[in-house]
Amino acid sequence: MRKFVSLSLMVPVALLALTMGGCATQDGKGYGKQKVVYHINYDNPKKLKGAMRNIQNHINAVGKENLDLRVVTHGKGVTLLKIANTDPNMQQKIISLKEQGIKFNVCANTLRGKKINYKNDLHDVSEKDIVPSGVAEIAHLQAKGYSYVKP
Repeated sequence: MRKFVSLSLMVPVALLALTMGGCATQDGKGYGKQKVVYHINYDNPKKLKGAMRNIQNHINAVGKENLDLRVVTHGKGVTLLKIANTDPNMQQKIISLKEQGIKFNVCANTLRGKKINYKNDLHDVSEKDIVPSGVAEIAHLQAKGYSYVKP
């Protein structure tokens, strides 16, 4: 009798495991919904281009409909948006990412400390994109369940 009970419990569990393992999500991509914050605080142009490529690859893998992704820039990281103000290639990358739902945030402390006029010096930044503190925003997003990525 014990063998029959054990077997009768194992079959449904095995079927459930096979079902879940074969298609972990409804989207077919295998990752499901994600909330992610990318932390940019460096000014190396090669690394900045690489970060934009990482973000696009992330979108391609997960699907824009499954992704809530924020890019938080502070300190030297605002160089990303400065470069985009004059570099058409970087500008197009940022426009494309924004069209896919990616949000870019800029640290108000950095703007004040470096005397940066976001309207003139940075590409496509509005008042709603500015956060009081870049590092505090990252911590806030992590507390809300966002995964941290430092490309």
